[in-house]
Parts: sequence; C-alpha cells; structure tokens
Amino acid sequence: MMPTPIGPRPCDTTGTQTNAGYPEHAFTWDVVQRLATRLRAAGVRVVLTRTSDHGVGPCTVDRAGIGNTAASRAGRGAQVVALSVHADGGPSGGYGFHVIEPGPAGPDHAVDAPSRRLATAIRDAFRAGTGEPFATYVGRQGVAVRTDLVGLDPKVFIECGNMRNGGDARRLADPAWRERAAAALERGLASYLAASS
Repeated sequence: MMPTPIGPRPCDTTGTQTNAGYPEHAFTWDVVQRLATRLRAAGVRVVLTRTSDHGVGPCTVDRAGIGNTAASRAGRGAQVVALSVHADGGPSGGYGFHVIEPGPAGPDHAVDAPSRRLATAIRDAFRAGTGEPFATYVGRQGVAVRTDLVGLDPKVFIECGNMRNGGDARRLADPAWRERAAAALERGLASYLAASS
C-alpha cells in the first residue's frame, strides 16, 4: 500500500459536518467520552488532548507533546498507544470508515509494525462492532497510510464514517450507533494490548 502524502496540518479545526449540520467535533467528543468511560471502568489510564467540546483542540505538535508526556509519566514497561477519533468529510458518493496508520517516515521503521497491528485491531473490531463497511473512496480494505503523523507510536487515526454521505451521516448522528462505535473501539484497543503484552 502506498502512503498518501498529506500537507502539513499545524492546528486542529472544528472539522467537517453532515449536510444537516451535525459537526464532527460534537461527534468526536461524544464517542471519545463514551470510550474513555469504558476504558477507565476497565482500569485503563486515559489522557485526552481536549478538556471540553468548546473551541478547537491543540495543534498537532502540542497534541504530540501531551501524548509523549503521558507516556513518560506511565513509566518503563507500560503499554501506551494513541488513538485519534474522527469522522471524515469525503465525497458525498463515498461511504464507510477507514483507519489511518503511519507509513515509513525515516530510516528506523521499528514503530511501523506495532502501528500496523494497532490499525488492524481497530479496523477489525470497528467493522465487527458497528457493521460499517470499509471506505469506498480512500485506502484499501479499511486502511490508509500517511507519513505525516506525529506523536506517540503506536498511533492510528480512525475516520468512523463519511459525514458528507447521507447513510453514514444518519448513523454518525445516532447516539445508539455512537455507543456501538465506542464499544468497538474499546474491543480493538483491548485486542491490541492483549496481543502485545
């Protein structure tokens, strides 16, 4: 799979929205809060890069710093991963979800394999838990590769669906579907961590 070159994205924005006006930031905040609640109940330490759904989050280098600080505080031997949750603003005819994994960005590719395993665990659990198909407009078999991801490794992004597609938009706006999405992400993380311990 060839990496998709993406230009620099220095700071967060509020993201895209559905045609009906449901914004990505609200979707993301809701899913992440549900996921964090589940993970904390399971004894996982969760560090978020936003403290509320007001305004925009920190720039990418600042988010990376938050993750790196959390990893150093976790101590040697702790399992640490980064998951960035989004909803895409793709072409209206395209539908489905995809996971974005980091591609080779330097001479030391030691982090590629763990990120790839994390991407696969998240992809498989999300598809099984939500029924959402793989994206029809980007990636291959639900995975896309980018070389501009910064911060913790392993790290993956998930675009949970396409907000510009009517069918995906209805699911993304449904609280019951968002609960299933959070449960699926929890299972994906648990699967990765169990296999990596």
